[in-house]
Amino acid sequence: MRFVFYTHSLVSDWNHGNAHFLRGVMRDLVARGHGAVALEPAEGWSRQNLVQQAGEAAVTQFHADFPELTSRSYGPGFDHAAATADADVVVVHEWTDPVLVAELGQLRREGARFCLLFHDTHHRAVSDTDAIAAMLLEDYDGILAFGETLRQRYLDSGWGARVFTWHEAADDRLFRPLPAGPVGDLVWIGNWGDGERTEELHRFLMQPAKALGLHGTVHGVRYPEGALAALRDAGLDYRGWIANARVPQAFADHRVTLHIPRRPYVEALPGIPTIRVFEALACGIPLICAPWQDAEGLFRPGADYLLARDGAEMQARLRDVLHDTALARSLAESGLATIRARHTCRHRVDELLGILEQLGATAPAEATT
Repeated sequence: MRFVFYTHSLVSDWNHGNAHFLRGVMRDLVARGHGAVALEPAEGWSRQNLVQQAGEAAVTQFHADFPELTSRSYGPGFDHAAATADADVVVVHEWTDPVLVAELGQLRREGARFCLLFHDTHHRAVSDTDAIAAMLLEDYDGILAFGETLRQRYLDSGWGARVFTWHEAADDRLFRPLPAGPVGDLVWIGNWGDGERTEELHRFLMQPAKALGLHGTVHGVRYPEGALAALRDAGLDYRGWIANARVPQAFADHRVTLHIPRRPYVEALPGIPTIRVFEALACGIPLICAPWQDAEGLFRPGADYLLARDGAEMQARLRDVLHDTALARSLAESGLATIRARHTCRHRVDELLGILEQLGATAPAEATT
């Protein structure tokens, strides 16, 4: 089958976590013998910021890290009808320009043969409802929502009749346990969050790290000067953007990591973890989570990861993991086992092909496995 993915960016993962998952899905499709190409806007903010911060070398490095992946840029005047003419499946990410979302729906309405899917991996359905409500999705064959609560939001709002839960997952070709390098205590990989988790980062990251005197590393973007000062005060080493292909080694070089979700996912979309949860567990690093509700039973709390209800508990959990090697080993082994059993991009491609079969749009026997 031939897949076309409209994404904000495949090449850049600067403040753009969906690129992680899409790369893994496309790699698995290609490995099975399917065709897959990404289409991304030429002036997308993620790629622009990446090049501004890291230079064109970051784009070159993406192609070296993922040689099997193909991405094309589009701008004004691009012929989307021609680009999708031979596609069997077109998947359109939620960050796509609404005008283009509507144009692709019109192509489908006018007889385009591809199965057209809308893919939502964000919280705008609850935090910016008008933006999602304005999307013209009536001609889409189905909607892929990255959590059950988001799926229900689409159904309750009447934004789609055929809405499927399609969680993110780890690309375990990339995310796997690696030999440890120079070992630090704590690594946090995440962006500042535009006020969506400012207080949480102070309470669950900076304050416990300072109280315990930990040696830690922080990667991410959009940290204002006040946040950088707070990291320095906590004794944490801020190192800015990190390419996702380098993250497995960053995990290997530290003894524990954290999951600190943005507030909309805790309050309005419970049960949806950041993709870093999947990736960290796939790398076999012990994980401690700030409060979130695993409403769908994706993992085994207390076995795959530890939960800290407040800053004092986070401090205690960090101390436990860093001083109890048996506990750290048990968490790492359990989390890795759960990922390998349920949450790799191979699992998600299986699920996608099953969804396409339900929609009458797939011929799985065409692919080699």
